[in-house]
Amino acid sequence: MNQLIYDFIKQNQDNILNEWTEKMKEKADERLVRVVSDQMFTRTSREFIDMIISNIESDNEVFTGKLTDFAEKVVRLGWPLTFVNEGLREFNLIVFQGMQANGIVTSENQMDIIYDFDKWSTPLSNEIVNIYARTWEKTVSLQKIALQELSAPLIPVLEGITVMPLVGTIDTQRAKQIMENLLQGVVKHRSEVVLIDITGVPVVDTMVAHHIIQAAEAVRLVGTKCMLCGIRPEIAQTIVNLGINLNEIVTKNSLKKGIEAALEITSRKIVEMEG
Repeated sequence: MNQLIYDFIKQNQDNILNEWTEKMKEKADERLVRVVSDQMFTRTSREFIDMIISNIESDNEVFTGKLTDFAEKVVRLGWPLTFVNEGLREFNLIVFQGMQANGIVTSENQMDIIYDFDKWSTPLSNEIVNIYARTWEKTVSLQKIALQELSAPLIPVLEGITVMPLVGTIDTQRAKQIMENLLQGVVKHRSEVVLIDITGVPVVDTMVAHHIIQAAEAVRLVGTKCMLCGIRPEIAQTIVNLGINLNEIVTKNSLKKGIEAALEITSRKIVEMEG
């Protein structure tokens, strides 16, 4: 980097940070400002400026490490990539205008300094995009795994009885996850009865019913009885209109009724205690 630019940044670091923070707050969308406190925004802004300066002072390995840490943080905070790149452009503009105001940029050296800015900031911008994209992909991948694990939980409620509550739309990928979790869970918990609760499933069409029938059949083959709970009137009407055959599956209109039936199957019942 041009020595004049480097010296100006080092000597005016705090002023640059304050001006940058104020301008970026104006550019930030309302959601970003609302979810991040002023203190957090200022601290993250300082980290951003420190990271930019470390690109000037440190070797590439140190800078990459700082950039990766920063990218992971701003992804969690919800800073969009466009905002981060805009921050770099704003930093360059503040420094350039400050150098002009102090008479450091003259008509003779202006083009050289602009060239040095571009030569320094373009690779930095590209590196920010690459690291940010990789961090975002990693975050999305981890979230996807977590959602898959939560999308079809198998919960043991009593000895020999487990429940799988389903919420939301069931697609082919999720149906596969349901099947895997059911088979692994009933064996792990030694379940005699498993209840699939579809109270939170908004629509049961032919495909969804087919997947449920397949899951129930697979569970039956490993020696566990499957029960379908949460059959609301509109769901029942849809099943009848579509001509879906659920004769091989015990159905109940609520999870409460299902647990009562499961207790009977396992030779137990709920008894009210007196006084």
